[in-house]
This record gives sequence, C-alpha cells and structure tokens, in this order.
Amino acid sequence: MTIAPDDSRQGASHRYRAMRDFVQSTDDTVPGKFEITKEGIVHDMMSPIGRHELTALRLRKRLEKAMPEEIVAHTGEPDVEDAPEAIMRRPDVMVIAEEDMDTEGSIDPRALIAAIEIVSRSNPDNDWVGKVRDYPLMGIPVYAIFDPRTGTGAVLSDIHSTPEGPRYATRKDFVYGEDITIADWTISTDGLPRYKDESGEDPRP
Repeated sequence: MTIAPDDSRQGASHRYRAMRDFVQSTDDTVPGKFEITKEGIVHDMMSPIGRHELTALRLRKRLEKAMPEEIVAHTGEPDVEDAPEAIMRRPDVMVIAEEDMDTEGSIDPRALIAAIEIVSRSNPDNDWVGKVRDYPLMGIPVYAIFDPRTGTGAVLSDIHSTPEGPRYATRKDFVYGEDITIADWTISTDGLPRYKDESGEDPRP
C-alpha cells in the first residue's frame, strides 16, 4: 500500500479548501450550479428549468407517500460533502432519515439512503459519468438517474470494489411510465415531464 507523504496530503487538502471557498463565494453571484469532483470544479452553467424542477417535485412527493414518516426526500441544500475524498456534490433529491439532517454543516454522504439526479440538458455527462463514478466512492448506496431528454433512466446499487475504486455492480434501466424501485420503495415514473426536442416540439408521451 502506498501512503502519500504528509505534504502531499496537505497540499491536496489545501486545494480542496480553495475550491470549496471559491464555490461558496460564487453561489449567489454566478448562475448555475457548482460542484467539486476528483477532476476539479464542475459548473452546470444553466440554472434548472421548470421541467427539471417539476421532475424533482413529483419524485419527492411520490417517494414521501411511499416512505415512512421519518424518511424524507429532500430537495435543496445543504451540500453532500466527502472532504477526505475532496468531493462536494449537490443531489437534486436526497433520500435520508430526517434525524441525519440535524447537522451544522454539510451532509455526510454515508448517511444518504439514495441520491437522485435529473439530467441537465447542458451537462448530461455530469450525471451519467461523473456522479456514476463519485457517488459509490462517497459511499452512497443507491443512485437513481432520470433523463428528461430521452424519457429514460437507471437505478444503480450494490457498491463493490474494482481496480478503479468503488463502483456500482447493479444497474437497472427503465423508461418513463414504468414502476421503479429506489432502495426499499417502489414508485411510478408515469407522467414525468420531458424536455422539448431541438426543434422546440414536445416529445410524444
């Protein structure tokens, strides 16, 4: 096993703190959403649009109807942060016990039951590639992706070790209209909104 020298670890920690300070300083002044990954800062330049937010709202309501009262599907802040791994993410919806949100700072990713992302039109690789890599590394047991561009998605689970690091072993793809299971709860994906296509037309149901 290779252990980085103390000065190397301290340098990495310093870089992460600098990125974290930058993200916090721009939150209210620059449009879009900033996150920190192993590769640096990711900026989704587009603010979430109505159908993105409507998807998050409908998923939250459906999950909370199925889940026990002490479990919530939370949208919004605070961040989910794994400082030792130098990763800070902001899930669109986090499934978590309400008591685990009683914290002064960021949410511990290992407290999450599941993370849910609605794919951004402007930066889909952030959800389909970056977070597929980062969320198992952070210890988030279930990751559900909803893609309003295509009306499809996937639920990833069962973290296991690989030569590239922790990865999800199980992936269940779905199309809008099907029932899906996120952690212990099954919900419908019927009626979730789709983004307009490049011509500006609404996609067929």
